[in-house]
Amino acid sequence: MGTATEPEPELAHKIEVLRDLEEPVRELRENHERKRELWFPSDLLAPEPEGCPEDFVRRLRHQADGIPDPIRAALALNMLTEEGLPHFHRLLAVYLGDDSHWRAWNNLWTAEEDRHGQVLHDYCRDTRLFDQRKIEEMQFEYLRRGFHPEWDKDPYRVFTYTTVQERATQFSHAETGRIVGEYEPRLAEVLSHVAKDEARHYAFYRHVFELILDRDPNGALHSAAFILPAIDMPGVTMPGFKDLADVIRRAGIYGPRDYLRIVQEQIRYWKIESIQGLNEIGRIAQEKIMGIPARLKRIAEIMETRSRAKTFSFEVVFNREFAME
Repeated sequence: MGTATEPEPELAHKIEVLRDLEEPVRELRENHERKRELWFPSDLLAPEPEGCPEDFVRRLRHQADGIPDPIRAALALNMLTEEGLPHFHRLLAVYLGDDSHWRAWNNLWTAEEDRHGQVLHDYCRDTRLFDQRKIEEMQFEYLRRGFHPEWDKDPYRVFTYTTVQERATQFSHAETGRIVGEYEPRLAEVLSHVAKDEARHYAFYRHVFELILDRDPNGALHSAAFILPAIDMPGVTMPGFKDLADVIRRAGIYGPRDYLRIVQEQIRYWKIESIQGLNEIGRIAQEKIMGIPARLKRIAEIMETRSRAKTFSFEVVFNREFAME
C-alpha cells in the first residue's frame, strides 16, 4: 500500500509504531471517558418535561431571528464541516486496524463527533436559520465529493493533521459561540458543548503524536513538516467553501493568525526545537518546522494588508447581500 512518496518499508514501520502504541492509547481513551460528561442533542434542544414542544420551537425561532447573516454563513460552514464525519472516520480507520484499542478509540471519537452535526442540524432546521433545501444540497455535495488529501497514505501525517484540525475547529466553534451569544444564548450553549468536545479530542491527538515523536522522531518530524505549513480545513471540497471561509476570517472567528497560534502551540508542546539525536532527514524537518511561524506571520500580514471590503450573498442564507470589511 505504498505510494511514490511513502515506500512500503517506511509505511510498514509507521504502522508498527502505531501498533506499539495500543496500550497507551487504551489508557488515553479510558482517561478521556472518565473525564468527559456525555451529552446528547436532546439535552440541549428539548423543552422542559412539562413544556409544550411547539412553544419551545416558536421561542427558538424568535431568539434566532436576530442572528446576523455573516454569523449564519459561519454557522453553515461550521455545521457542514461536522457533517463531513464519514471522511475522517475513513482516514483514521485505514491504519488503525480492525481488532485493537485504536478501533475502539476511532469508534468512540466518531460517536462523539456525530452529535455535533446532529445538534447543529437540528437547531438550524427548527429555527429556519437557513434555506433548508440549500443546506442539505451542500451537505450532499460535500459528502459526494469526498475528502482525499495527498497526505492520507501517511499515518503520521494523519495524526499531525487531526491535532491541528481539532484545535482549529475548537477555535471556530468557540468564537462563533461567543459572538452569537449576544443574540441567542441557547445556540451559544450548544456551540460551547461542541467546542469543549473538540478541545478534548485535540488533547488526545496531540498526546498521540507526542508518543509517536518519542518512538520515531525522525519520521514524525518529517511528516509534521509536510502538514504544518498549511492545512486544508474540513469542508474544502464543499460548494462555496472559499467565500464562507473568507466570511469567517473577516468576522474574526478564525483566520491565518489563529492558525499561526495553533502551530506555535504545537511546536512548544512537542518541544520540537530541543529534540536531539536526529539524522539528516530529522534535522532538515526540524529546521523547516521552526521556520513555519515566521512564514505564517508574513502570510497573515499580506492578507490583512490586501484585504478590501467585500459584499457576499449565499443561497443558503436566502441570497441576502451583506458587506464586510
